[in-house]
Amino acid sequence: MATMSRTRLIVGRIVQAIPVLIGIVIVSFLLTRALPGDPAAYFAGPAANAESIQQVRVSMGLDRPLPLQFISYVQDLFRGDLGTAISTGQPVIHELTTRLPASLELTGFALLFSMIIALPLGILAATRPNTWVDHLCRAVVTAGVSLPTFFTGLALIYVFYYLLGWAPSPMGRLDFLYLSPPRVTGFYVIDALIDRDLETAWAALSQLLLPAITLGLFTLAPIARMTRAAMLQTLESEFIRTARAAGLPRRKVLFTYALRNAILPVITTLGMVFSFALGANVLVEQVFSWPGIGSYAVEALVVSDYASVQGFVLTMALLFVALNLLIDVIYTLVDPRLNTEE
Repeated sequence: MATMSRTRLIVGRIVQAIPVLIGIVIVSFLLTRALPGDPAAYFAGPAANAESIQQVRVSMGLDRPLPLQFISYVQDLFRGDLGTAISTGQPVIHELTTRLPASLELTGFALLFSMIIALPLGILAATRPNTWVDHLCRAVVTAGVSLPTFFTGLALIYVFYYLLGWAPSPMGRLDFLYLSPPRVTGFYVIDALIDRDLETAWAALSQLLLPAITLGLFTLAPIARMTRAAMLQTLESEFIRTARAAGLPRRKVLFTYALRNAILPVITTLGMVFSFALGANVLVEQVFSWPGIGSYAVEALVVSDYASVQGFVLTMALLFVALNLLIDVIYTLVDPRLNTEE
């Protein structure tokens, strides 16, 4: 029965996501056409005249009415063709599959870093309200929200690379002395470990540390704040008082009863933070010359590259839908009440 309830929940979420994806396809198509600039003029080159620009526009299909352009775009989507990037001349699907793992690796390590710090800090702050731990949690949250990511990144580069020399040069995913590991997942650290190349794995991890810490300090604030608030609310609940009155060990009350009930809003926050960080890591990628999907989208916007922008928006939408579906699945595993949801 529980398995059938989970299956119905997952199928229902997938069905609900279909209209969202259709709307995103329509909106992204219309918004890209509203971008300033002419991709045909960029593709034709600075020495092109009006006639050659018009020929390029015809070859790209930009001379046709918008409804016909949209129909062609949807037909290409069903064939798995996202078009060709103007700036690189490569298929958009190739650019996205090459750059997306870099952004996912950066965002994943940043979220892991923030969770390692934010969850224990939030729990300690909730169990020791109005102490120095609680004040430290508030200070960290305030600093994480207040400091811009580009400032934090530049400060870390200045201290750990320029002054101390502990960090490698902030120039991409891997130092030029190393070759990229054989592609399995697209994550350099994991692929190097799979290849049993510990030296390359350490080099990739070294390149990843500063940008991941920069983004992690930004994502740390909402996770620590939500953990503290959820734990405070749960610790004041009646069933926690009953558990304490029954003489249960403090550790069991805290982690078995309080944390399990407080983890649900934290999971929701983790999903939102991951989604937001994946879209907001553009500045981090620019500061550290990280070849991710965010920097690719910025370059595409500058030259009004319709195909690249539409591919980026559609990819991000699919990621967000998949992430929300994953959160729903985790909810059914953590909260037994959802197993009987009709």
